[in-house]
Amino acid sequence: MVIGKVVGTVVSTRKYESIQGHKLLVVENLLSDRKERFVAADRIGAGIGQLVLVATGSAVQTALSQPAPIDAMVVGIVDQEPDIRAE
Repeated sequence: MVIGKVVGTVVSTRKYESIQGHKLLVVENLLSDRKERFVAADRIGAGIGQLVLVATGSAVQTALSQPAPIDAMVVGIVDQEPDIRAE
């Protein structure tokens, strides 16, 4: 699982049928040393500037009602910013 910050959205007027209804968000991984960004599907209503929990890989399929070509999905909105500084 990844903790990330939503930094943008992706607009796609045509997409695979099974991902209709999912908002596509650009998320910056806060746990990576590099400035890594990726696209994650969202059905819970996260918005730009919010911290989110993102499931990745095959685990995403368990959160979907039907199989879809999604490899990152927002599964939670973080209420309080965690202390992620290196020790």
